[in-house]
This record gives sequence, structure tokens and C-alpha cells, in this order.
Amino acid sequence: MKDASGMGTTTQSRRPGPVTRLGDFLDSRTGWRGLVREALFERVPGGARWRYVWGSTLVFAFMTQLITGLFLWASYSASAQTAWESVWYIQHEMTGGWLLRGIHHFMAHAMVVLLALHLLQVVIDGAYRAPREVNFWMGLVLMMLVLGMALTGYLLPWDQKGYWATRVATNLAGLVPLVGPAVQQLVVGGPDYGHHTLTRFLAIHAGFLPATLVLFLVVHLALFRKHGLHAKQPITRPDGMFWPDQLLKDTVAMLAVMAVVLGVILVPAVRTMLAGGEVDWGHVGAELGAPADPSLPYAAARPEWYFLFLFQFLKVFEGWGASGEFLGAIVVPGLIMAVMFLMPILGNWKLGHRFNVAFTVGLFAGVAVLTGLALDEDYSALWTDKQKHAEATRLFAETEGDETKLLAAVGGDAQRAAAIAKQFPTVEKLRRSEAFLAALKTARADGERAIELAGRPEGIPPGGALELVRGDPLSQGPRLFAQHCGSCHAHVDPASPDAEAVLAASSAANLYGFGTAAWMRGLLDPEQVAGPAYFGNTAHKDGEMVNFVQEDLQDDETWKPADIEAVIVAMAAEAGHGDAATPADRIARGRELVASDERCGSCHRFGDNGTDLGAACDLTGWGSREWLVGIITDPTHERFYGDTNDRMPSYGKAAGSVPLLSDEQIGLVSDWLRGEWY
Repeated sequence: MKDASGMGTTTQSRRPGPVTRLGDFLDSRTGWRGLVREALFERVPGGARWRYVWGSTLVFAFMTQLITGLFLWASYSASAQTAWESVWYIQHEMTGGWLLRGIHHFMAHAMVVLLALHLLQVVIDGAYRAPREVNFWMGLVLMMLVLGMALTGYLLPWDQKGYWATRVATNLAGLVPLVGPAVQQLVVGGPDYGHHTLTRFLAIHAGFLPATLVLFLVVHLALFRKHGLHAKQPITRPDGMFWPDQLLKDTVAMLAVMAVVLGVILVPAVRTMLAGGEVDWGHVGAELGAPADPSLPYAAARPEWYFLFLFQFLKVFEGWGASGEFLGAIVVPGLIMAVMFLMPILGNWKLGHRFNVAFTVGLFAGVAVLTGLALDEDYSALWTDKQKHAEATRLFAETEGDETKLLAAVGGDAQRAAAIAKQFPTVEKLRRSEAFLAALKTARADGERAIELAGRPEGIPPGGALELVRGDPLSQGPRLFAQHCGSCHAHVDPASPDAEAVLAASSAANLYGFGTAAWMRGLLDPEQVAGPAYFGNTAHKDGEMVNFVQEDLQDDETWKPADIEAVIVAMAAEAGHGDAATPADRIARGRELVASDERCGSCHRFGDNGTDLGAACDLTGWGSREWLVGIITDPTHERFYGDTNDRMPSYGKAAGSVPLLSDEQIGLVSDWLRGEWY
């Protein structure tokens, strides 16, 4: 060939690269370039705006949930025996599991917020009007599917919080007339909660709902493409293009959502690092409570914050029984959803759009107020000035809120009684809040303890994590003690601020540190022996032991300080709480004094000193596990109190046919009192 100058030149067309050839191949089969071009170069009426990002961020959040959920699913075991263990493994053993689970958990929260913002934007802009009615209805269905996924995912860790919250939710479903019980049993997988419940919820959460959501999402996006973006009227700005204007804003919004989620997960860890502490990454991200225990009530049960409004709303119908619950949980929410589905029709009326906007804004405001009230009731004790209501709190406890008793308590001063009565609702709220906070503290401690036990070298036993917790003295001991022993005995550190009040309210000895040298030292102290920590609140305050300590033990000729200390360390050694640094000869001297019929042995049997049983408790092995198990099992045995037993019941002897405590439970209480646990 020749160019314009007449000189010859050689040209050769450049062959397309492999990427271009692959693109051409796929385009010829799928037409993807046309689809991308159609999507990117779409006109945006009124130009790109930040108010249009919510739909895109929702799709992004859902895709994040889908990806993280698939990875979590791969390590999850849907069984009442293994579900908690598998989540513990993800959180504490799997590389990056804590981050994966944290993103999945908190992105679900973000989706709820994005849903609310998207719905509010659609209603305010009037994007529900013809021809977009069907797409609006699709959006409402998607909203319900997302909330359903959040609800069903709550149970999957199989911890106390999720278990009890799910029980409440499924029980509400059973309130629906005719079909309610059948639906509840279908969801639960039978008459009770267990393996089948988890498999059903996993199938619903990870299978049915996501598949249905994808189907509706595809239709939703297709209809959106068909009708285009509806701009808020009137349009005051020139049209823009999706690429790059709106896409840039959507991308920034997506990154912002992810940044917020990561911030919620990582900020506590960053604070710990800045404070110079060591971060336990297994405790970063989503919380994992103690394994679900159907036999153990859970006073801290609450739904997630986005369902708290319904929890608070149901309080309006307290005292109405099942009909009230049905009205508050089914009828009213059903009517609200019906109004929302009717918005496209209502919007055709003259004032319909204004009504729809006002209804939506009012609904969101009501949800916010109810959520705030629920949080205030639960946590009010943290910010309320208790001293301001101290007198009202005292009088409320004394009068049980009775106006007549209150008037008498204040000496007939009607004005003062009325002023105090006005504080009673606040006092009652404080009491409920303090009870909730205490339950929440216990629940968190239980969760931490379960995680600690699961990390033992022995791992989780074949029976599951619940077996691990149920056999733990530190977890079960305080509960069993509070249930069976706490009505008489205290278990409080004498140095704690509330020790005086707790000891004053007890009617038997304080068992904190029982068997230790410190406990024995207080028992043999003439200033303490008749106090509330020992015999002060019992019928034995004027008994032989108190007289012995206050009189005989003060005889310097008979009882030298060194001998008293020898008895103390000898008894601590007998209980297994001896100090290894204590000289053996001192312990031996103490044993001689305890056994001597001229000293302690005059009343107490010790070894083979020949003292008859029944006069006083046997000091052989005093405070040991075997000794504690024995006295809890049967304090009326001649080895312990015999006929002089005051009111302590025999927990291991069947009053009818079933003992108050099993051998295992008695062992757990004994081990806890002795401070013996992993």
C-alpha cells in the first residue's frame, strides 16, 4: 500500500489480546456488554443524589450476608448438642472466625436500619405511585423477609439469649386463631424445642428465606429497571447518569456501611490496645452467651433492639391474657402492614400522599419512642439518682405500696404521703431495672464461664457444652446455694460494702471462706463469734461455743495465743485449706489441742479421741469435701448436729420420695463453697 506521499508502507491489523477475546466470546453468548451498558448509562432524573443510595446499600448488605453466611454454614452444626460448640469453634478457634461472625451479625443490624431509611425515602418521594405499585409491594415483602431472617438467625447459636427470645416469638405465633398452634409446631419441629427446632430454623434462615428473598429481589430490580428511578417532585436539577455520578455515591455509601460495621466490631479491641491491654480476639465481635438450658430461667431475655418496640408495646396489654397478646402482637402489627400495603391506593386521593408520609413518619417515631422506653426501663438504674428516691424506696419496701400503710408510716402527714407516693412508679421501675441488670450481669458471667470451660485442654465433652456447664461448681454452686441455702446463710465477703446489710438479714453463719484459716480466726475471736457472721442471728448465740470463745478461750494460762493459732492452722489443714508454709509441728500441736479432752475434745470428737458423738459436731475432716457433703446430706446425723439441729433440712434424705438435692448437686455446692473448680 502507498500513503499520501506516494511512499510505500506496510500495515498489519493488531490481533486482540486474550482478555478481549474472552470478553468477545462471552458477549456473543450472553450479551453482557449490552447489559452493563444499559445498567451503567441509565439516566438519573434530577441528577445523582445521596438519598438514592439506600437501595444499593441494601443489596450490598444482603450480598455480604450471603457470602459470610455461606462460610458460617460450612462450620455450623445444627444440633442442640453441638450448635453452641460449633459457634464457639467459629468464634474462638477458626482463623478469622470472630471477624466473619461479627460482620454477619452486625450487618444484619445495619440491614434493618437501611430498610427503614429506604422505606422512608420511597414514601417521602412518592415512589409507590403508579406504575410502581407492584414494586412497592415487592419491597414490603422483602422487608418482612429480612426481618424474618433476623428473627430466625437469633436462635442458631443456641445460647440462653437466643433460645428464650425465640421461645417468646414462637409462642406469639401460636396465638393466631385456628392455624396458630399448627404453625408454631411446624416451625418448632414438634411439641418442644430441640434438634428439630434448630434444623427447621437453619433451613428457614439459610435456605427458604434467602432463596425467596433472591427471587423477590430479582423481580424488584427488574421492575425498577422497567420503570426507572422516581425522583422527588418537582425536579429542580438537570438529569445525570448512573455512571459515574450515582455509582460513585452508591460505592461511597457501601464502603461507609462496611466501615461502620467494622468499627462496631473493632473499636472495643482498639480501645483495649490503646490502654495497653492484650486483646482476646475470641471475645471481639458478636456475643456468645452460655449454652441454652431449658431448665434454667433467663431473666435477662430480650429481643434485639429492632424488636424492642414490640416487646414494649405488648406491655400495654399486660393483664389482658392471651387476647391481649394476640391483639398487640398480631392484630395491631397486621393492621399497620395492611395500611402500608394500601399506600399506593391511598396515595391517589387528594391528601393521600400527605397521609402516607405522616403515617410512616409517625410509625417510625412511635417505634423510636417505644424502643427508648424499653431501654430506659431496663437501664434506668444506671443513670437515675437513687439517693433522691432513698426514702421512697425504703417506705415502698415497708408498705408494699399500700396508701393506707404509707399514711400511717409518715405519721398521718397526707401531703408528705402524697409526695412520696408520686415517686413509687420510679421506685418500682428502679427495682425492675436493678433486677434486669443483675440478671444481665449473671448472664454475661455465665457466658464467659462457658467459653472458659470450653477452652480447657479436655475440650467439650461428648454430651455437649451444656453438660460442661451443668457440672461446673462455679456456674451451678451459686444458684443452688441461693435457691436452697441463701434464705438462712450469707455468702458475702466481710470486706465488701454491702456485707453489713447482708449479714444482718441472714439467720445463720456466713459461709464465705468456710474452712479457711481466716474463717476459723473469726470464729475464735470473742468480738466476732457472737456477731452476725457466725452465731449472732441464730438460737446458738448464747450457746456453749460462744461462751467457750468469749470466756474459756480468754484464759491466758490455759489458752496461749500460739495455741489458738495452732488450732486455727490445724483446722484449716483438716479442711484442705492449709498453707504449705505452715510448720508441720504447729499443725501437729493444733491437732493435739483439738483432740485433747481438756480442750476442744471435751465436746468434739476428733479422730479416735473417744468423745461421744452428738454433743457437738465431729471435727474429723472438718470443712473437707467429704465433711461438707455429709452435713448437707443430713445435718441431723449424730456426726454433726444430731438432736440439736436447729432448722437446717436434710438435703440428701428424701422427705417423701425425692431428696431436695441430688448427690451431684450436693457435690457442686460443696466444691463451690470450698473454691474448687477449673
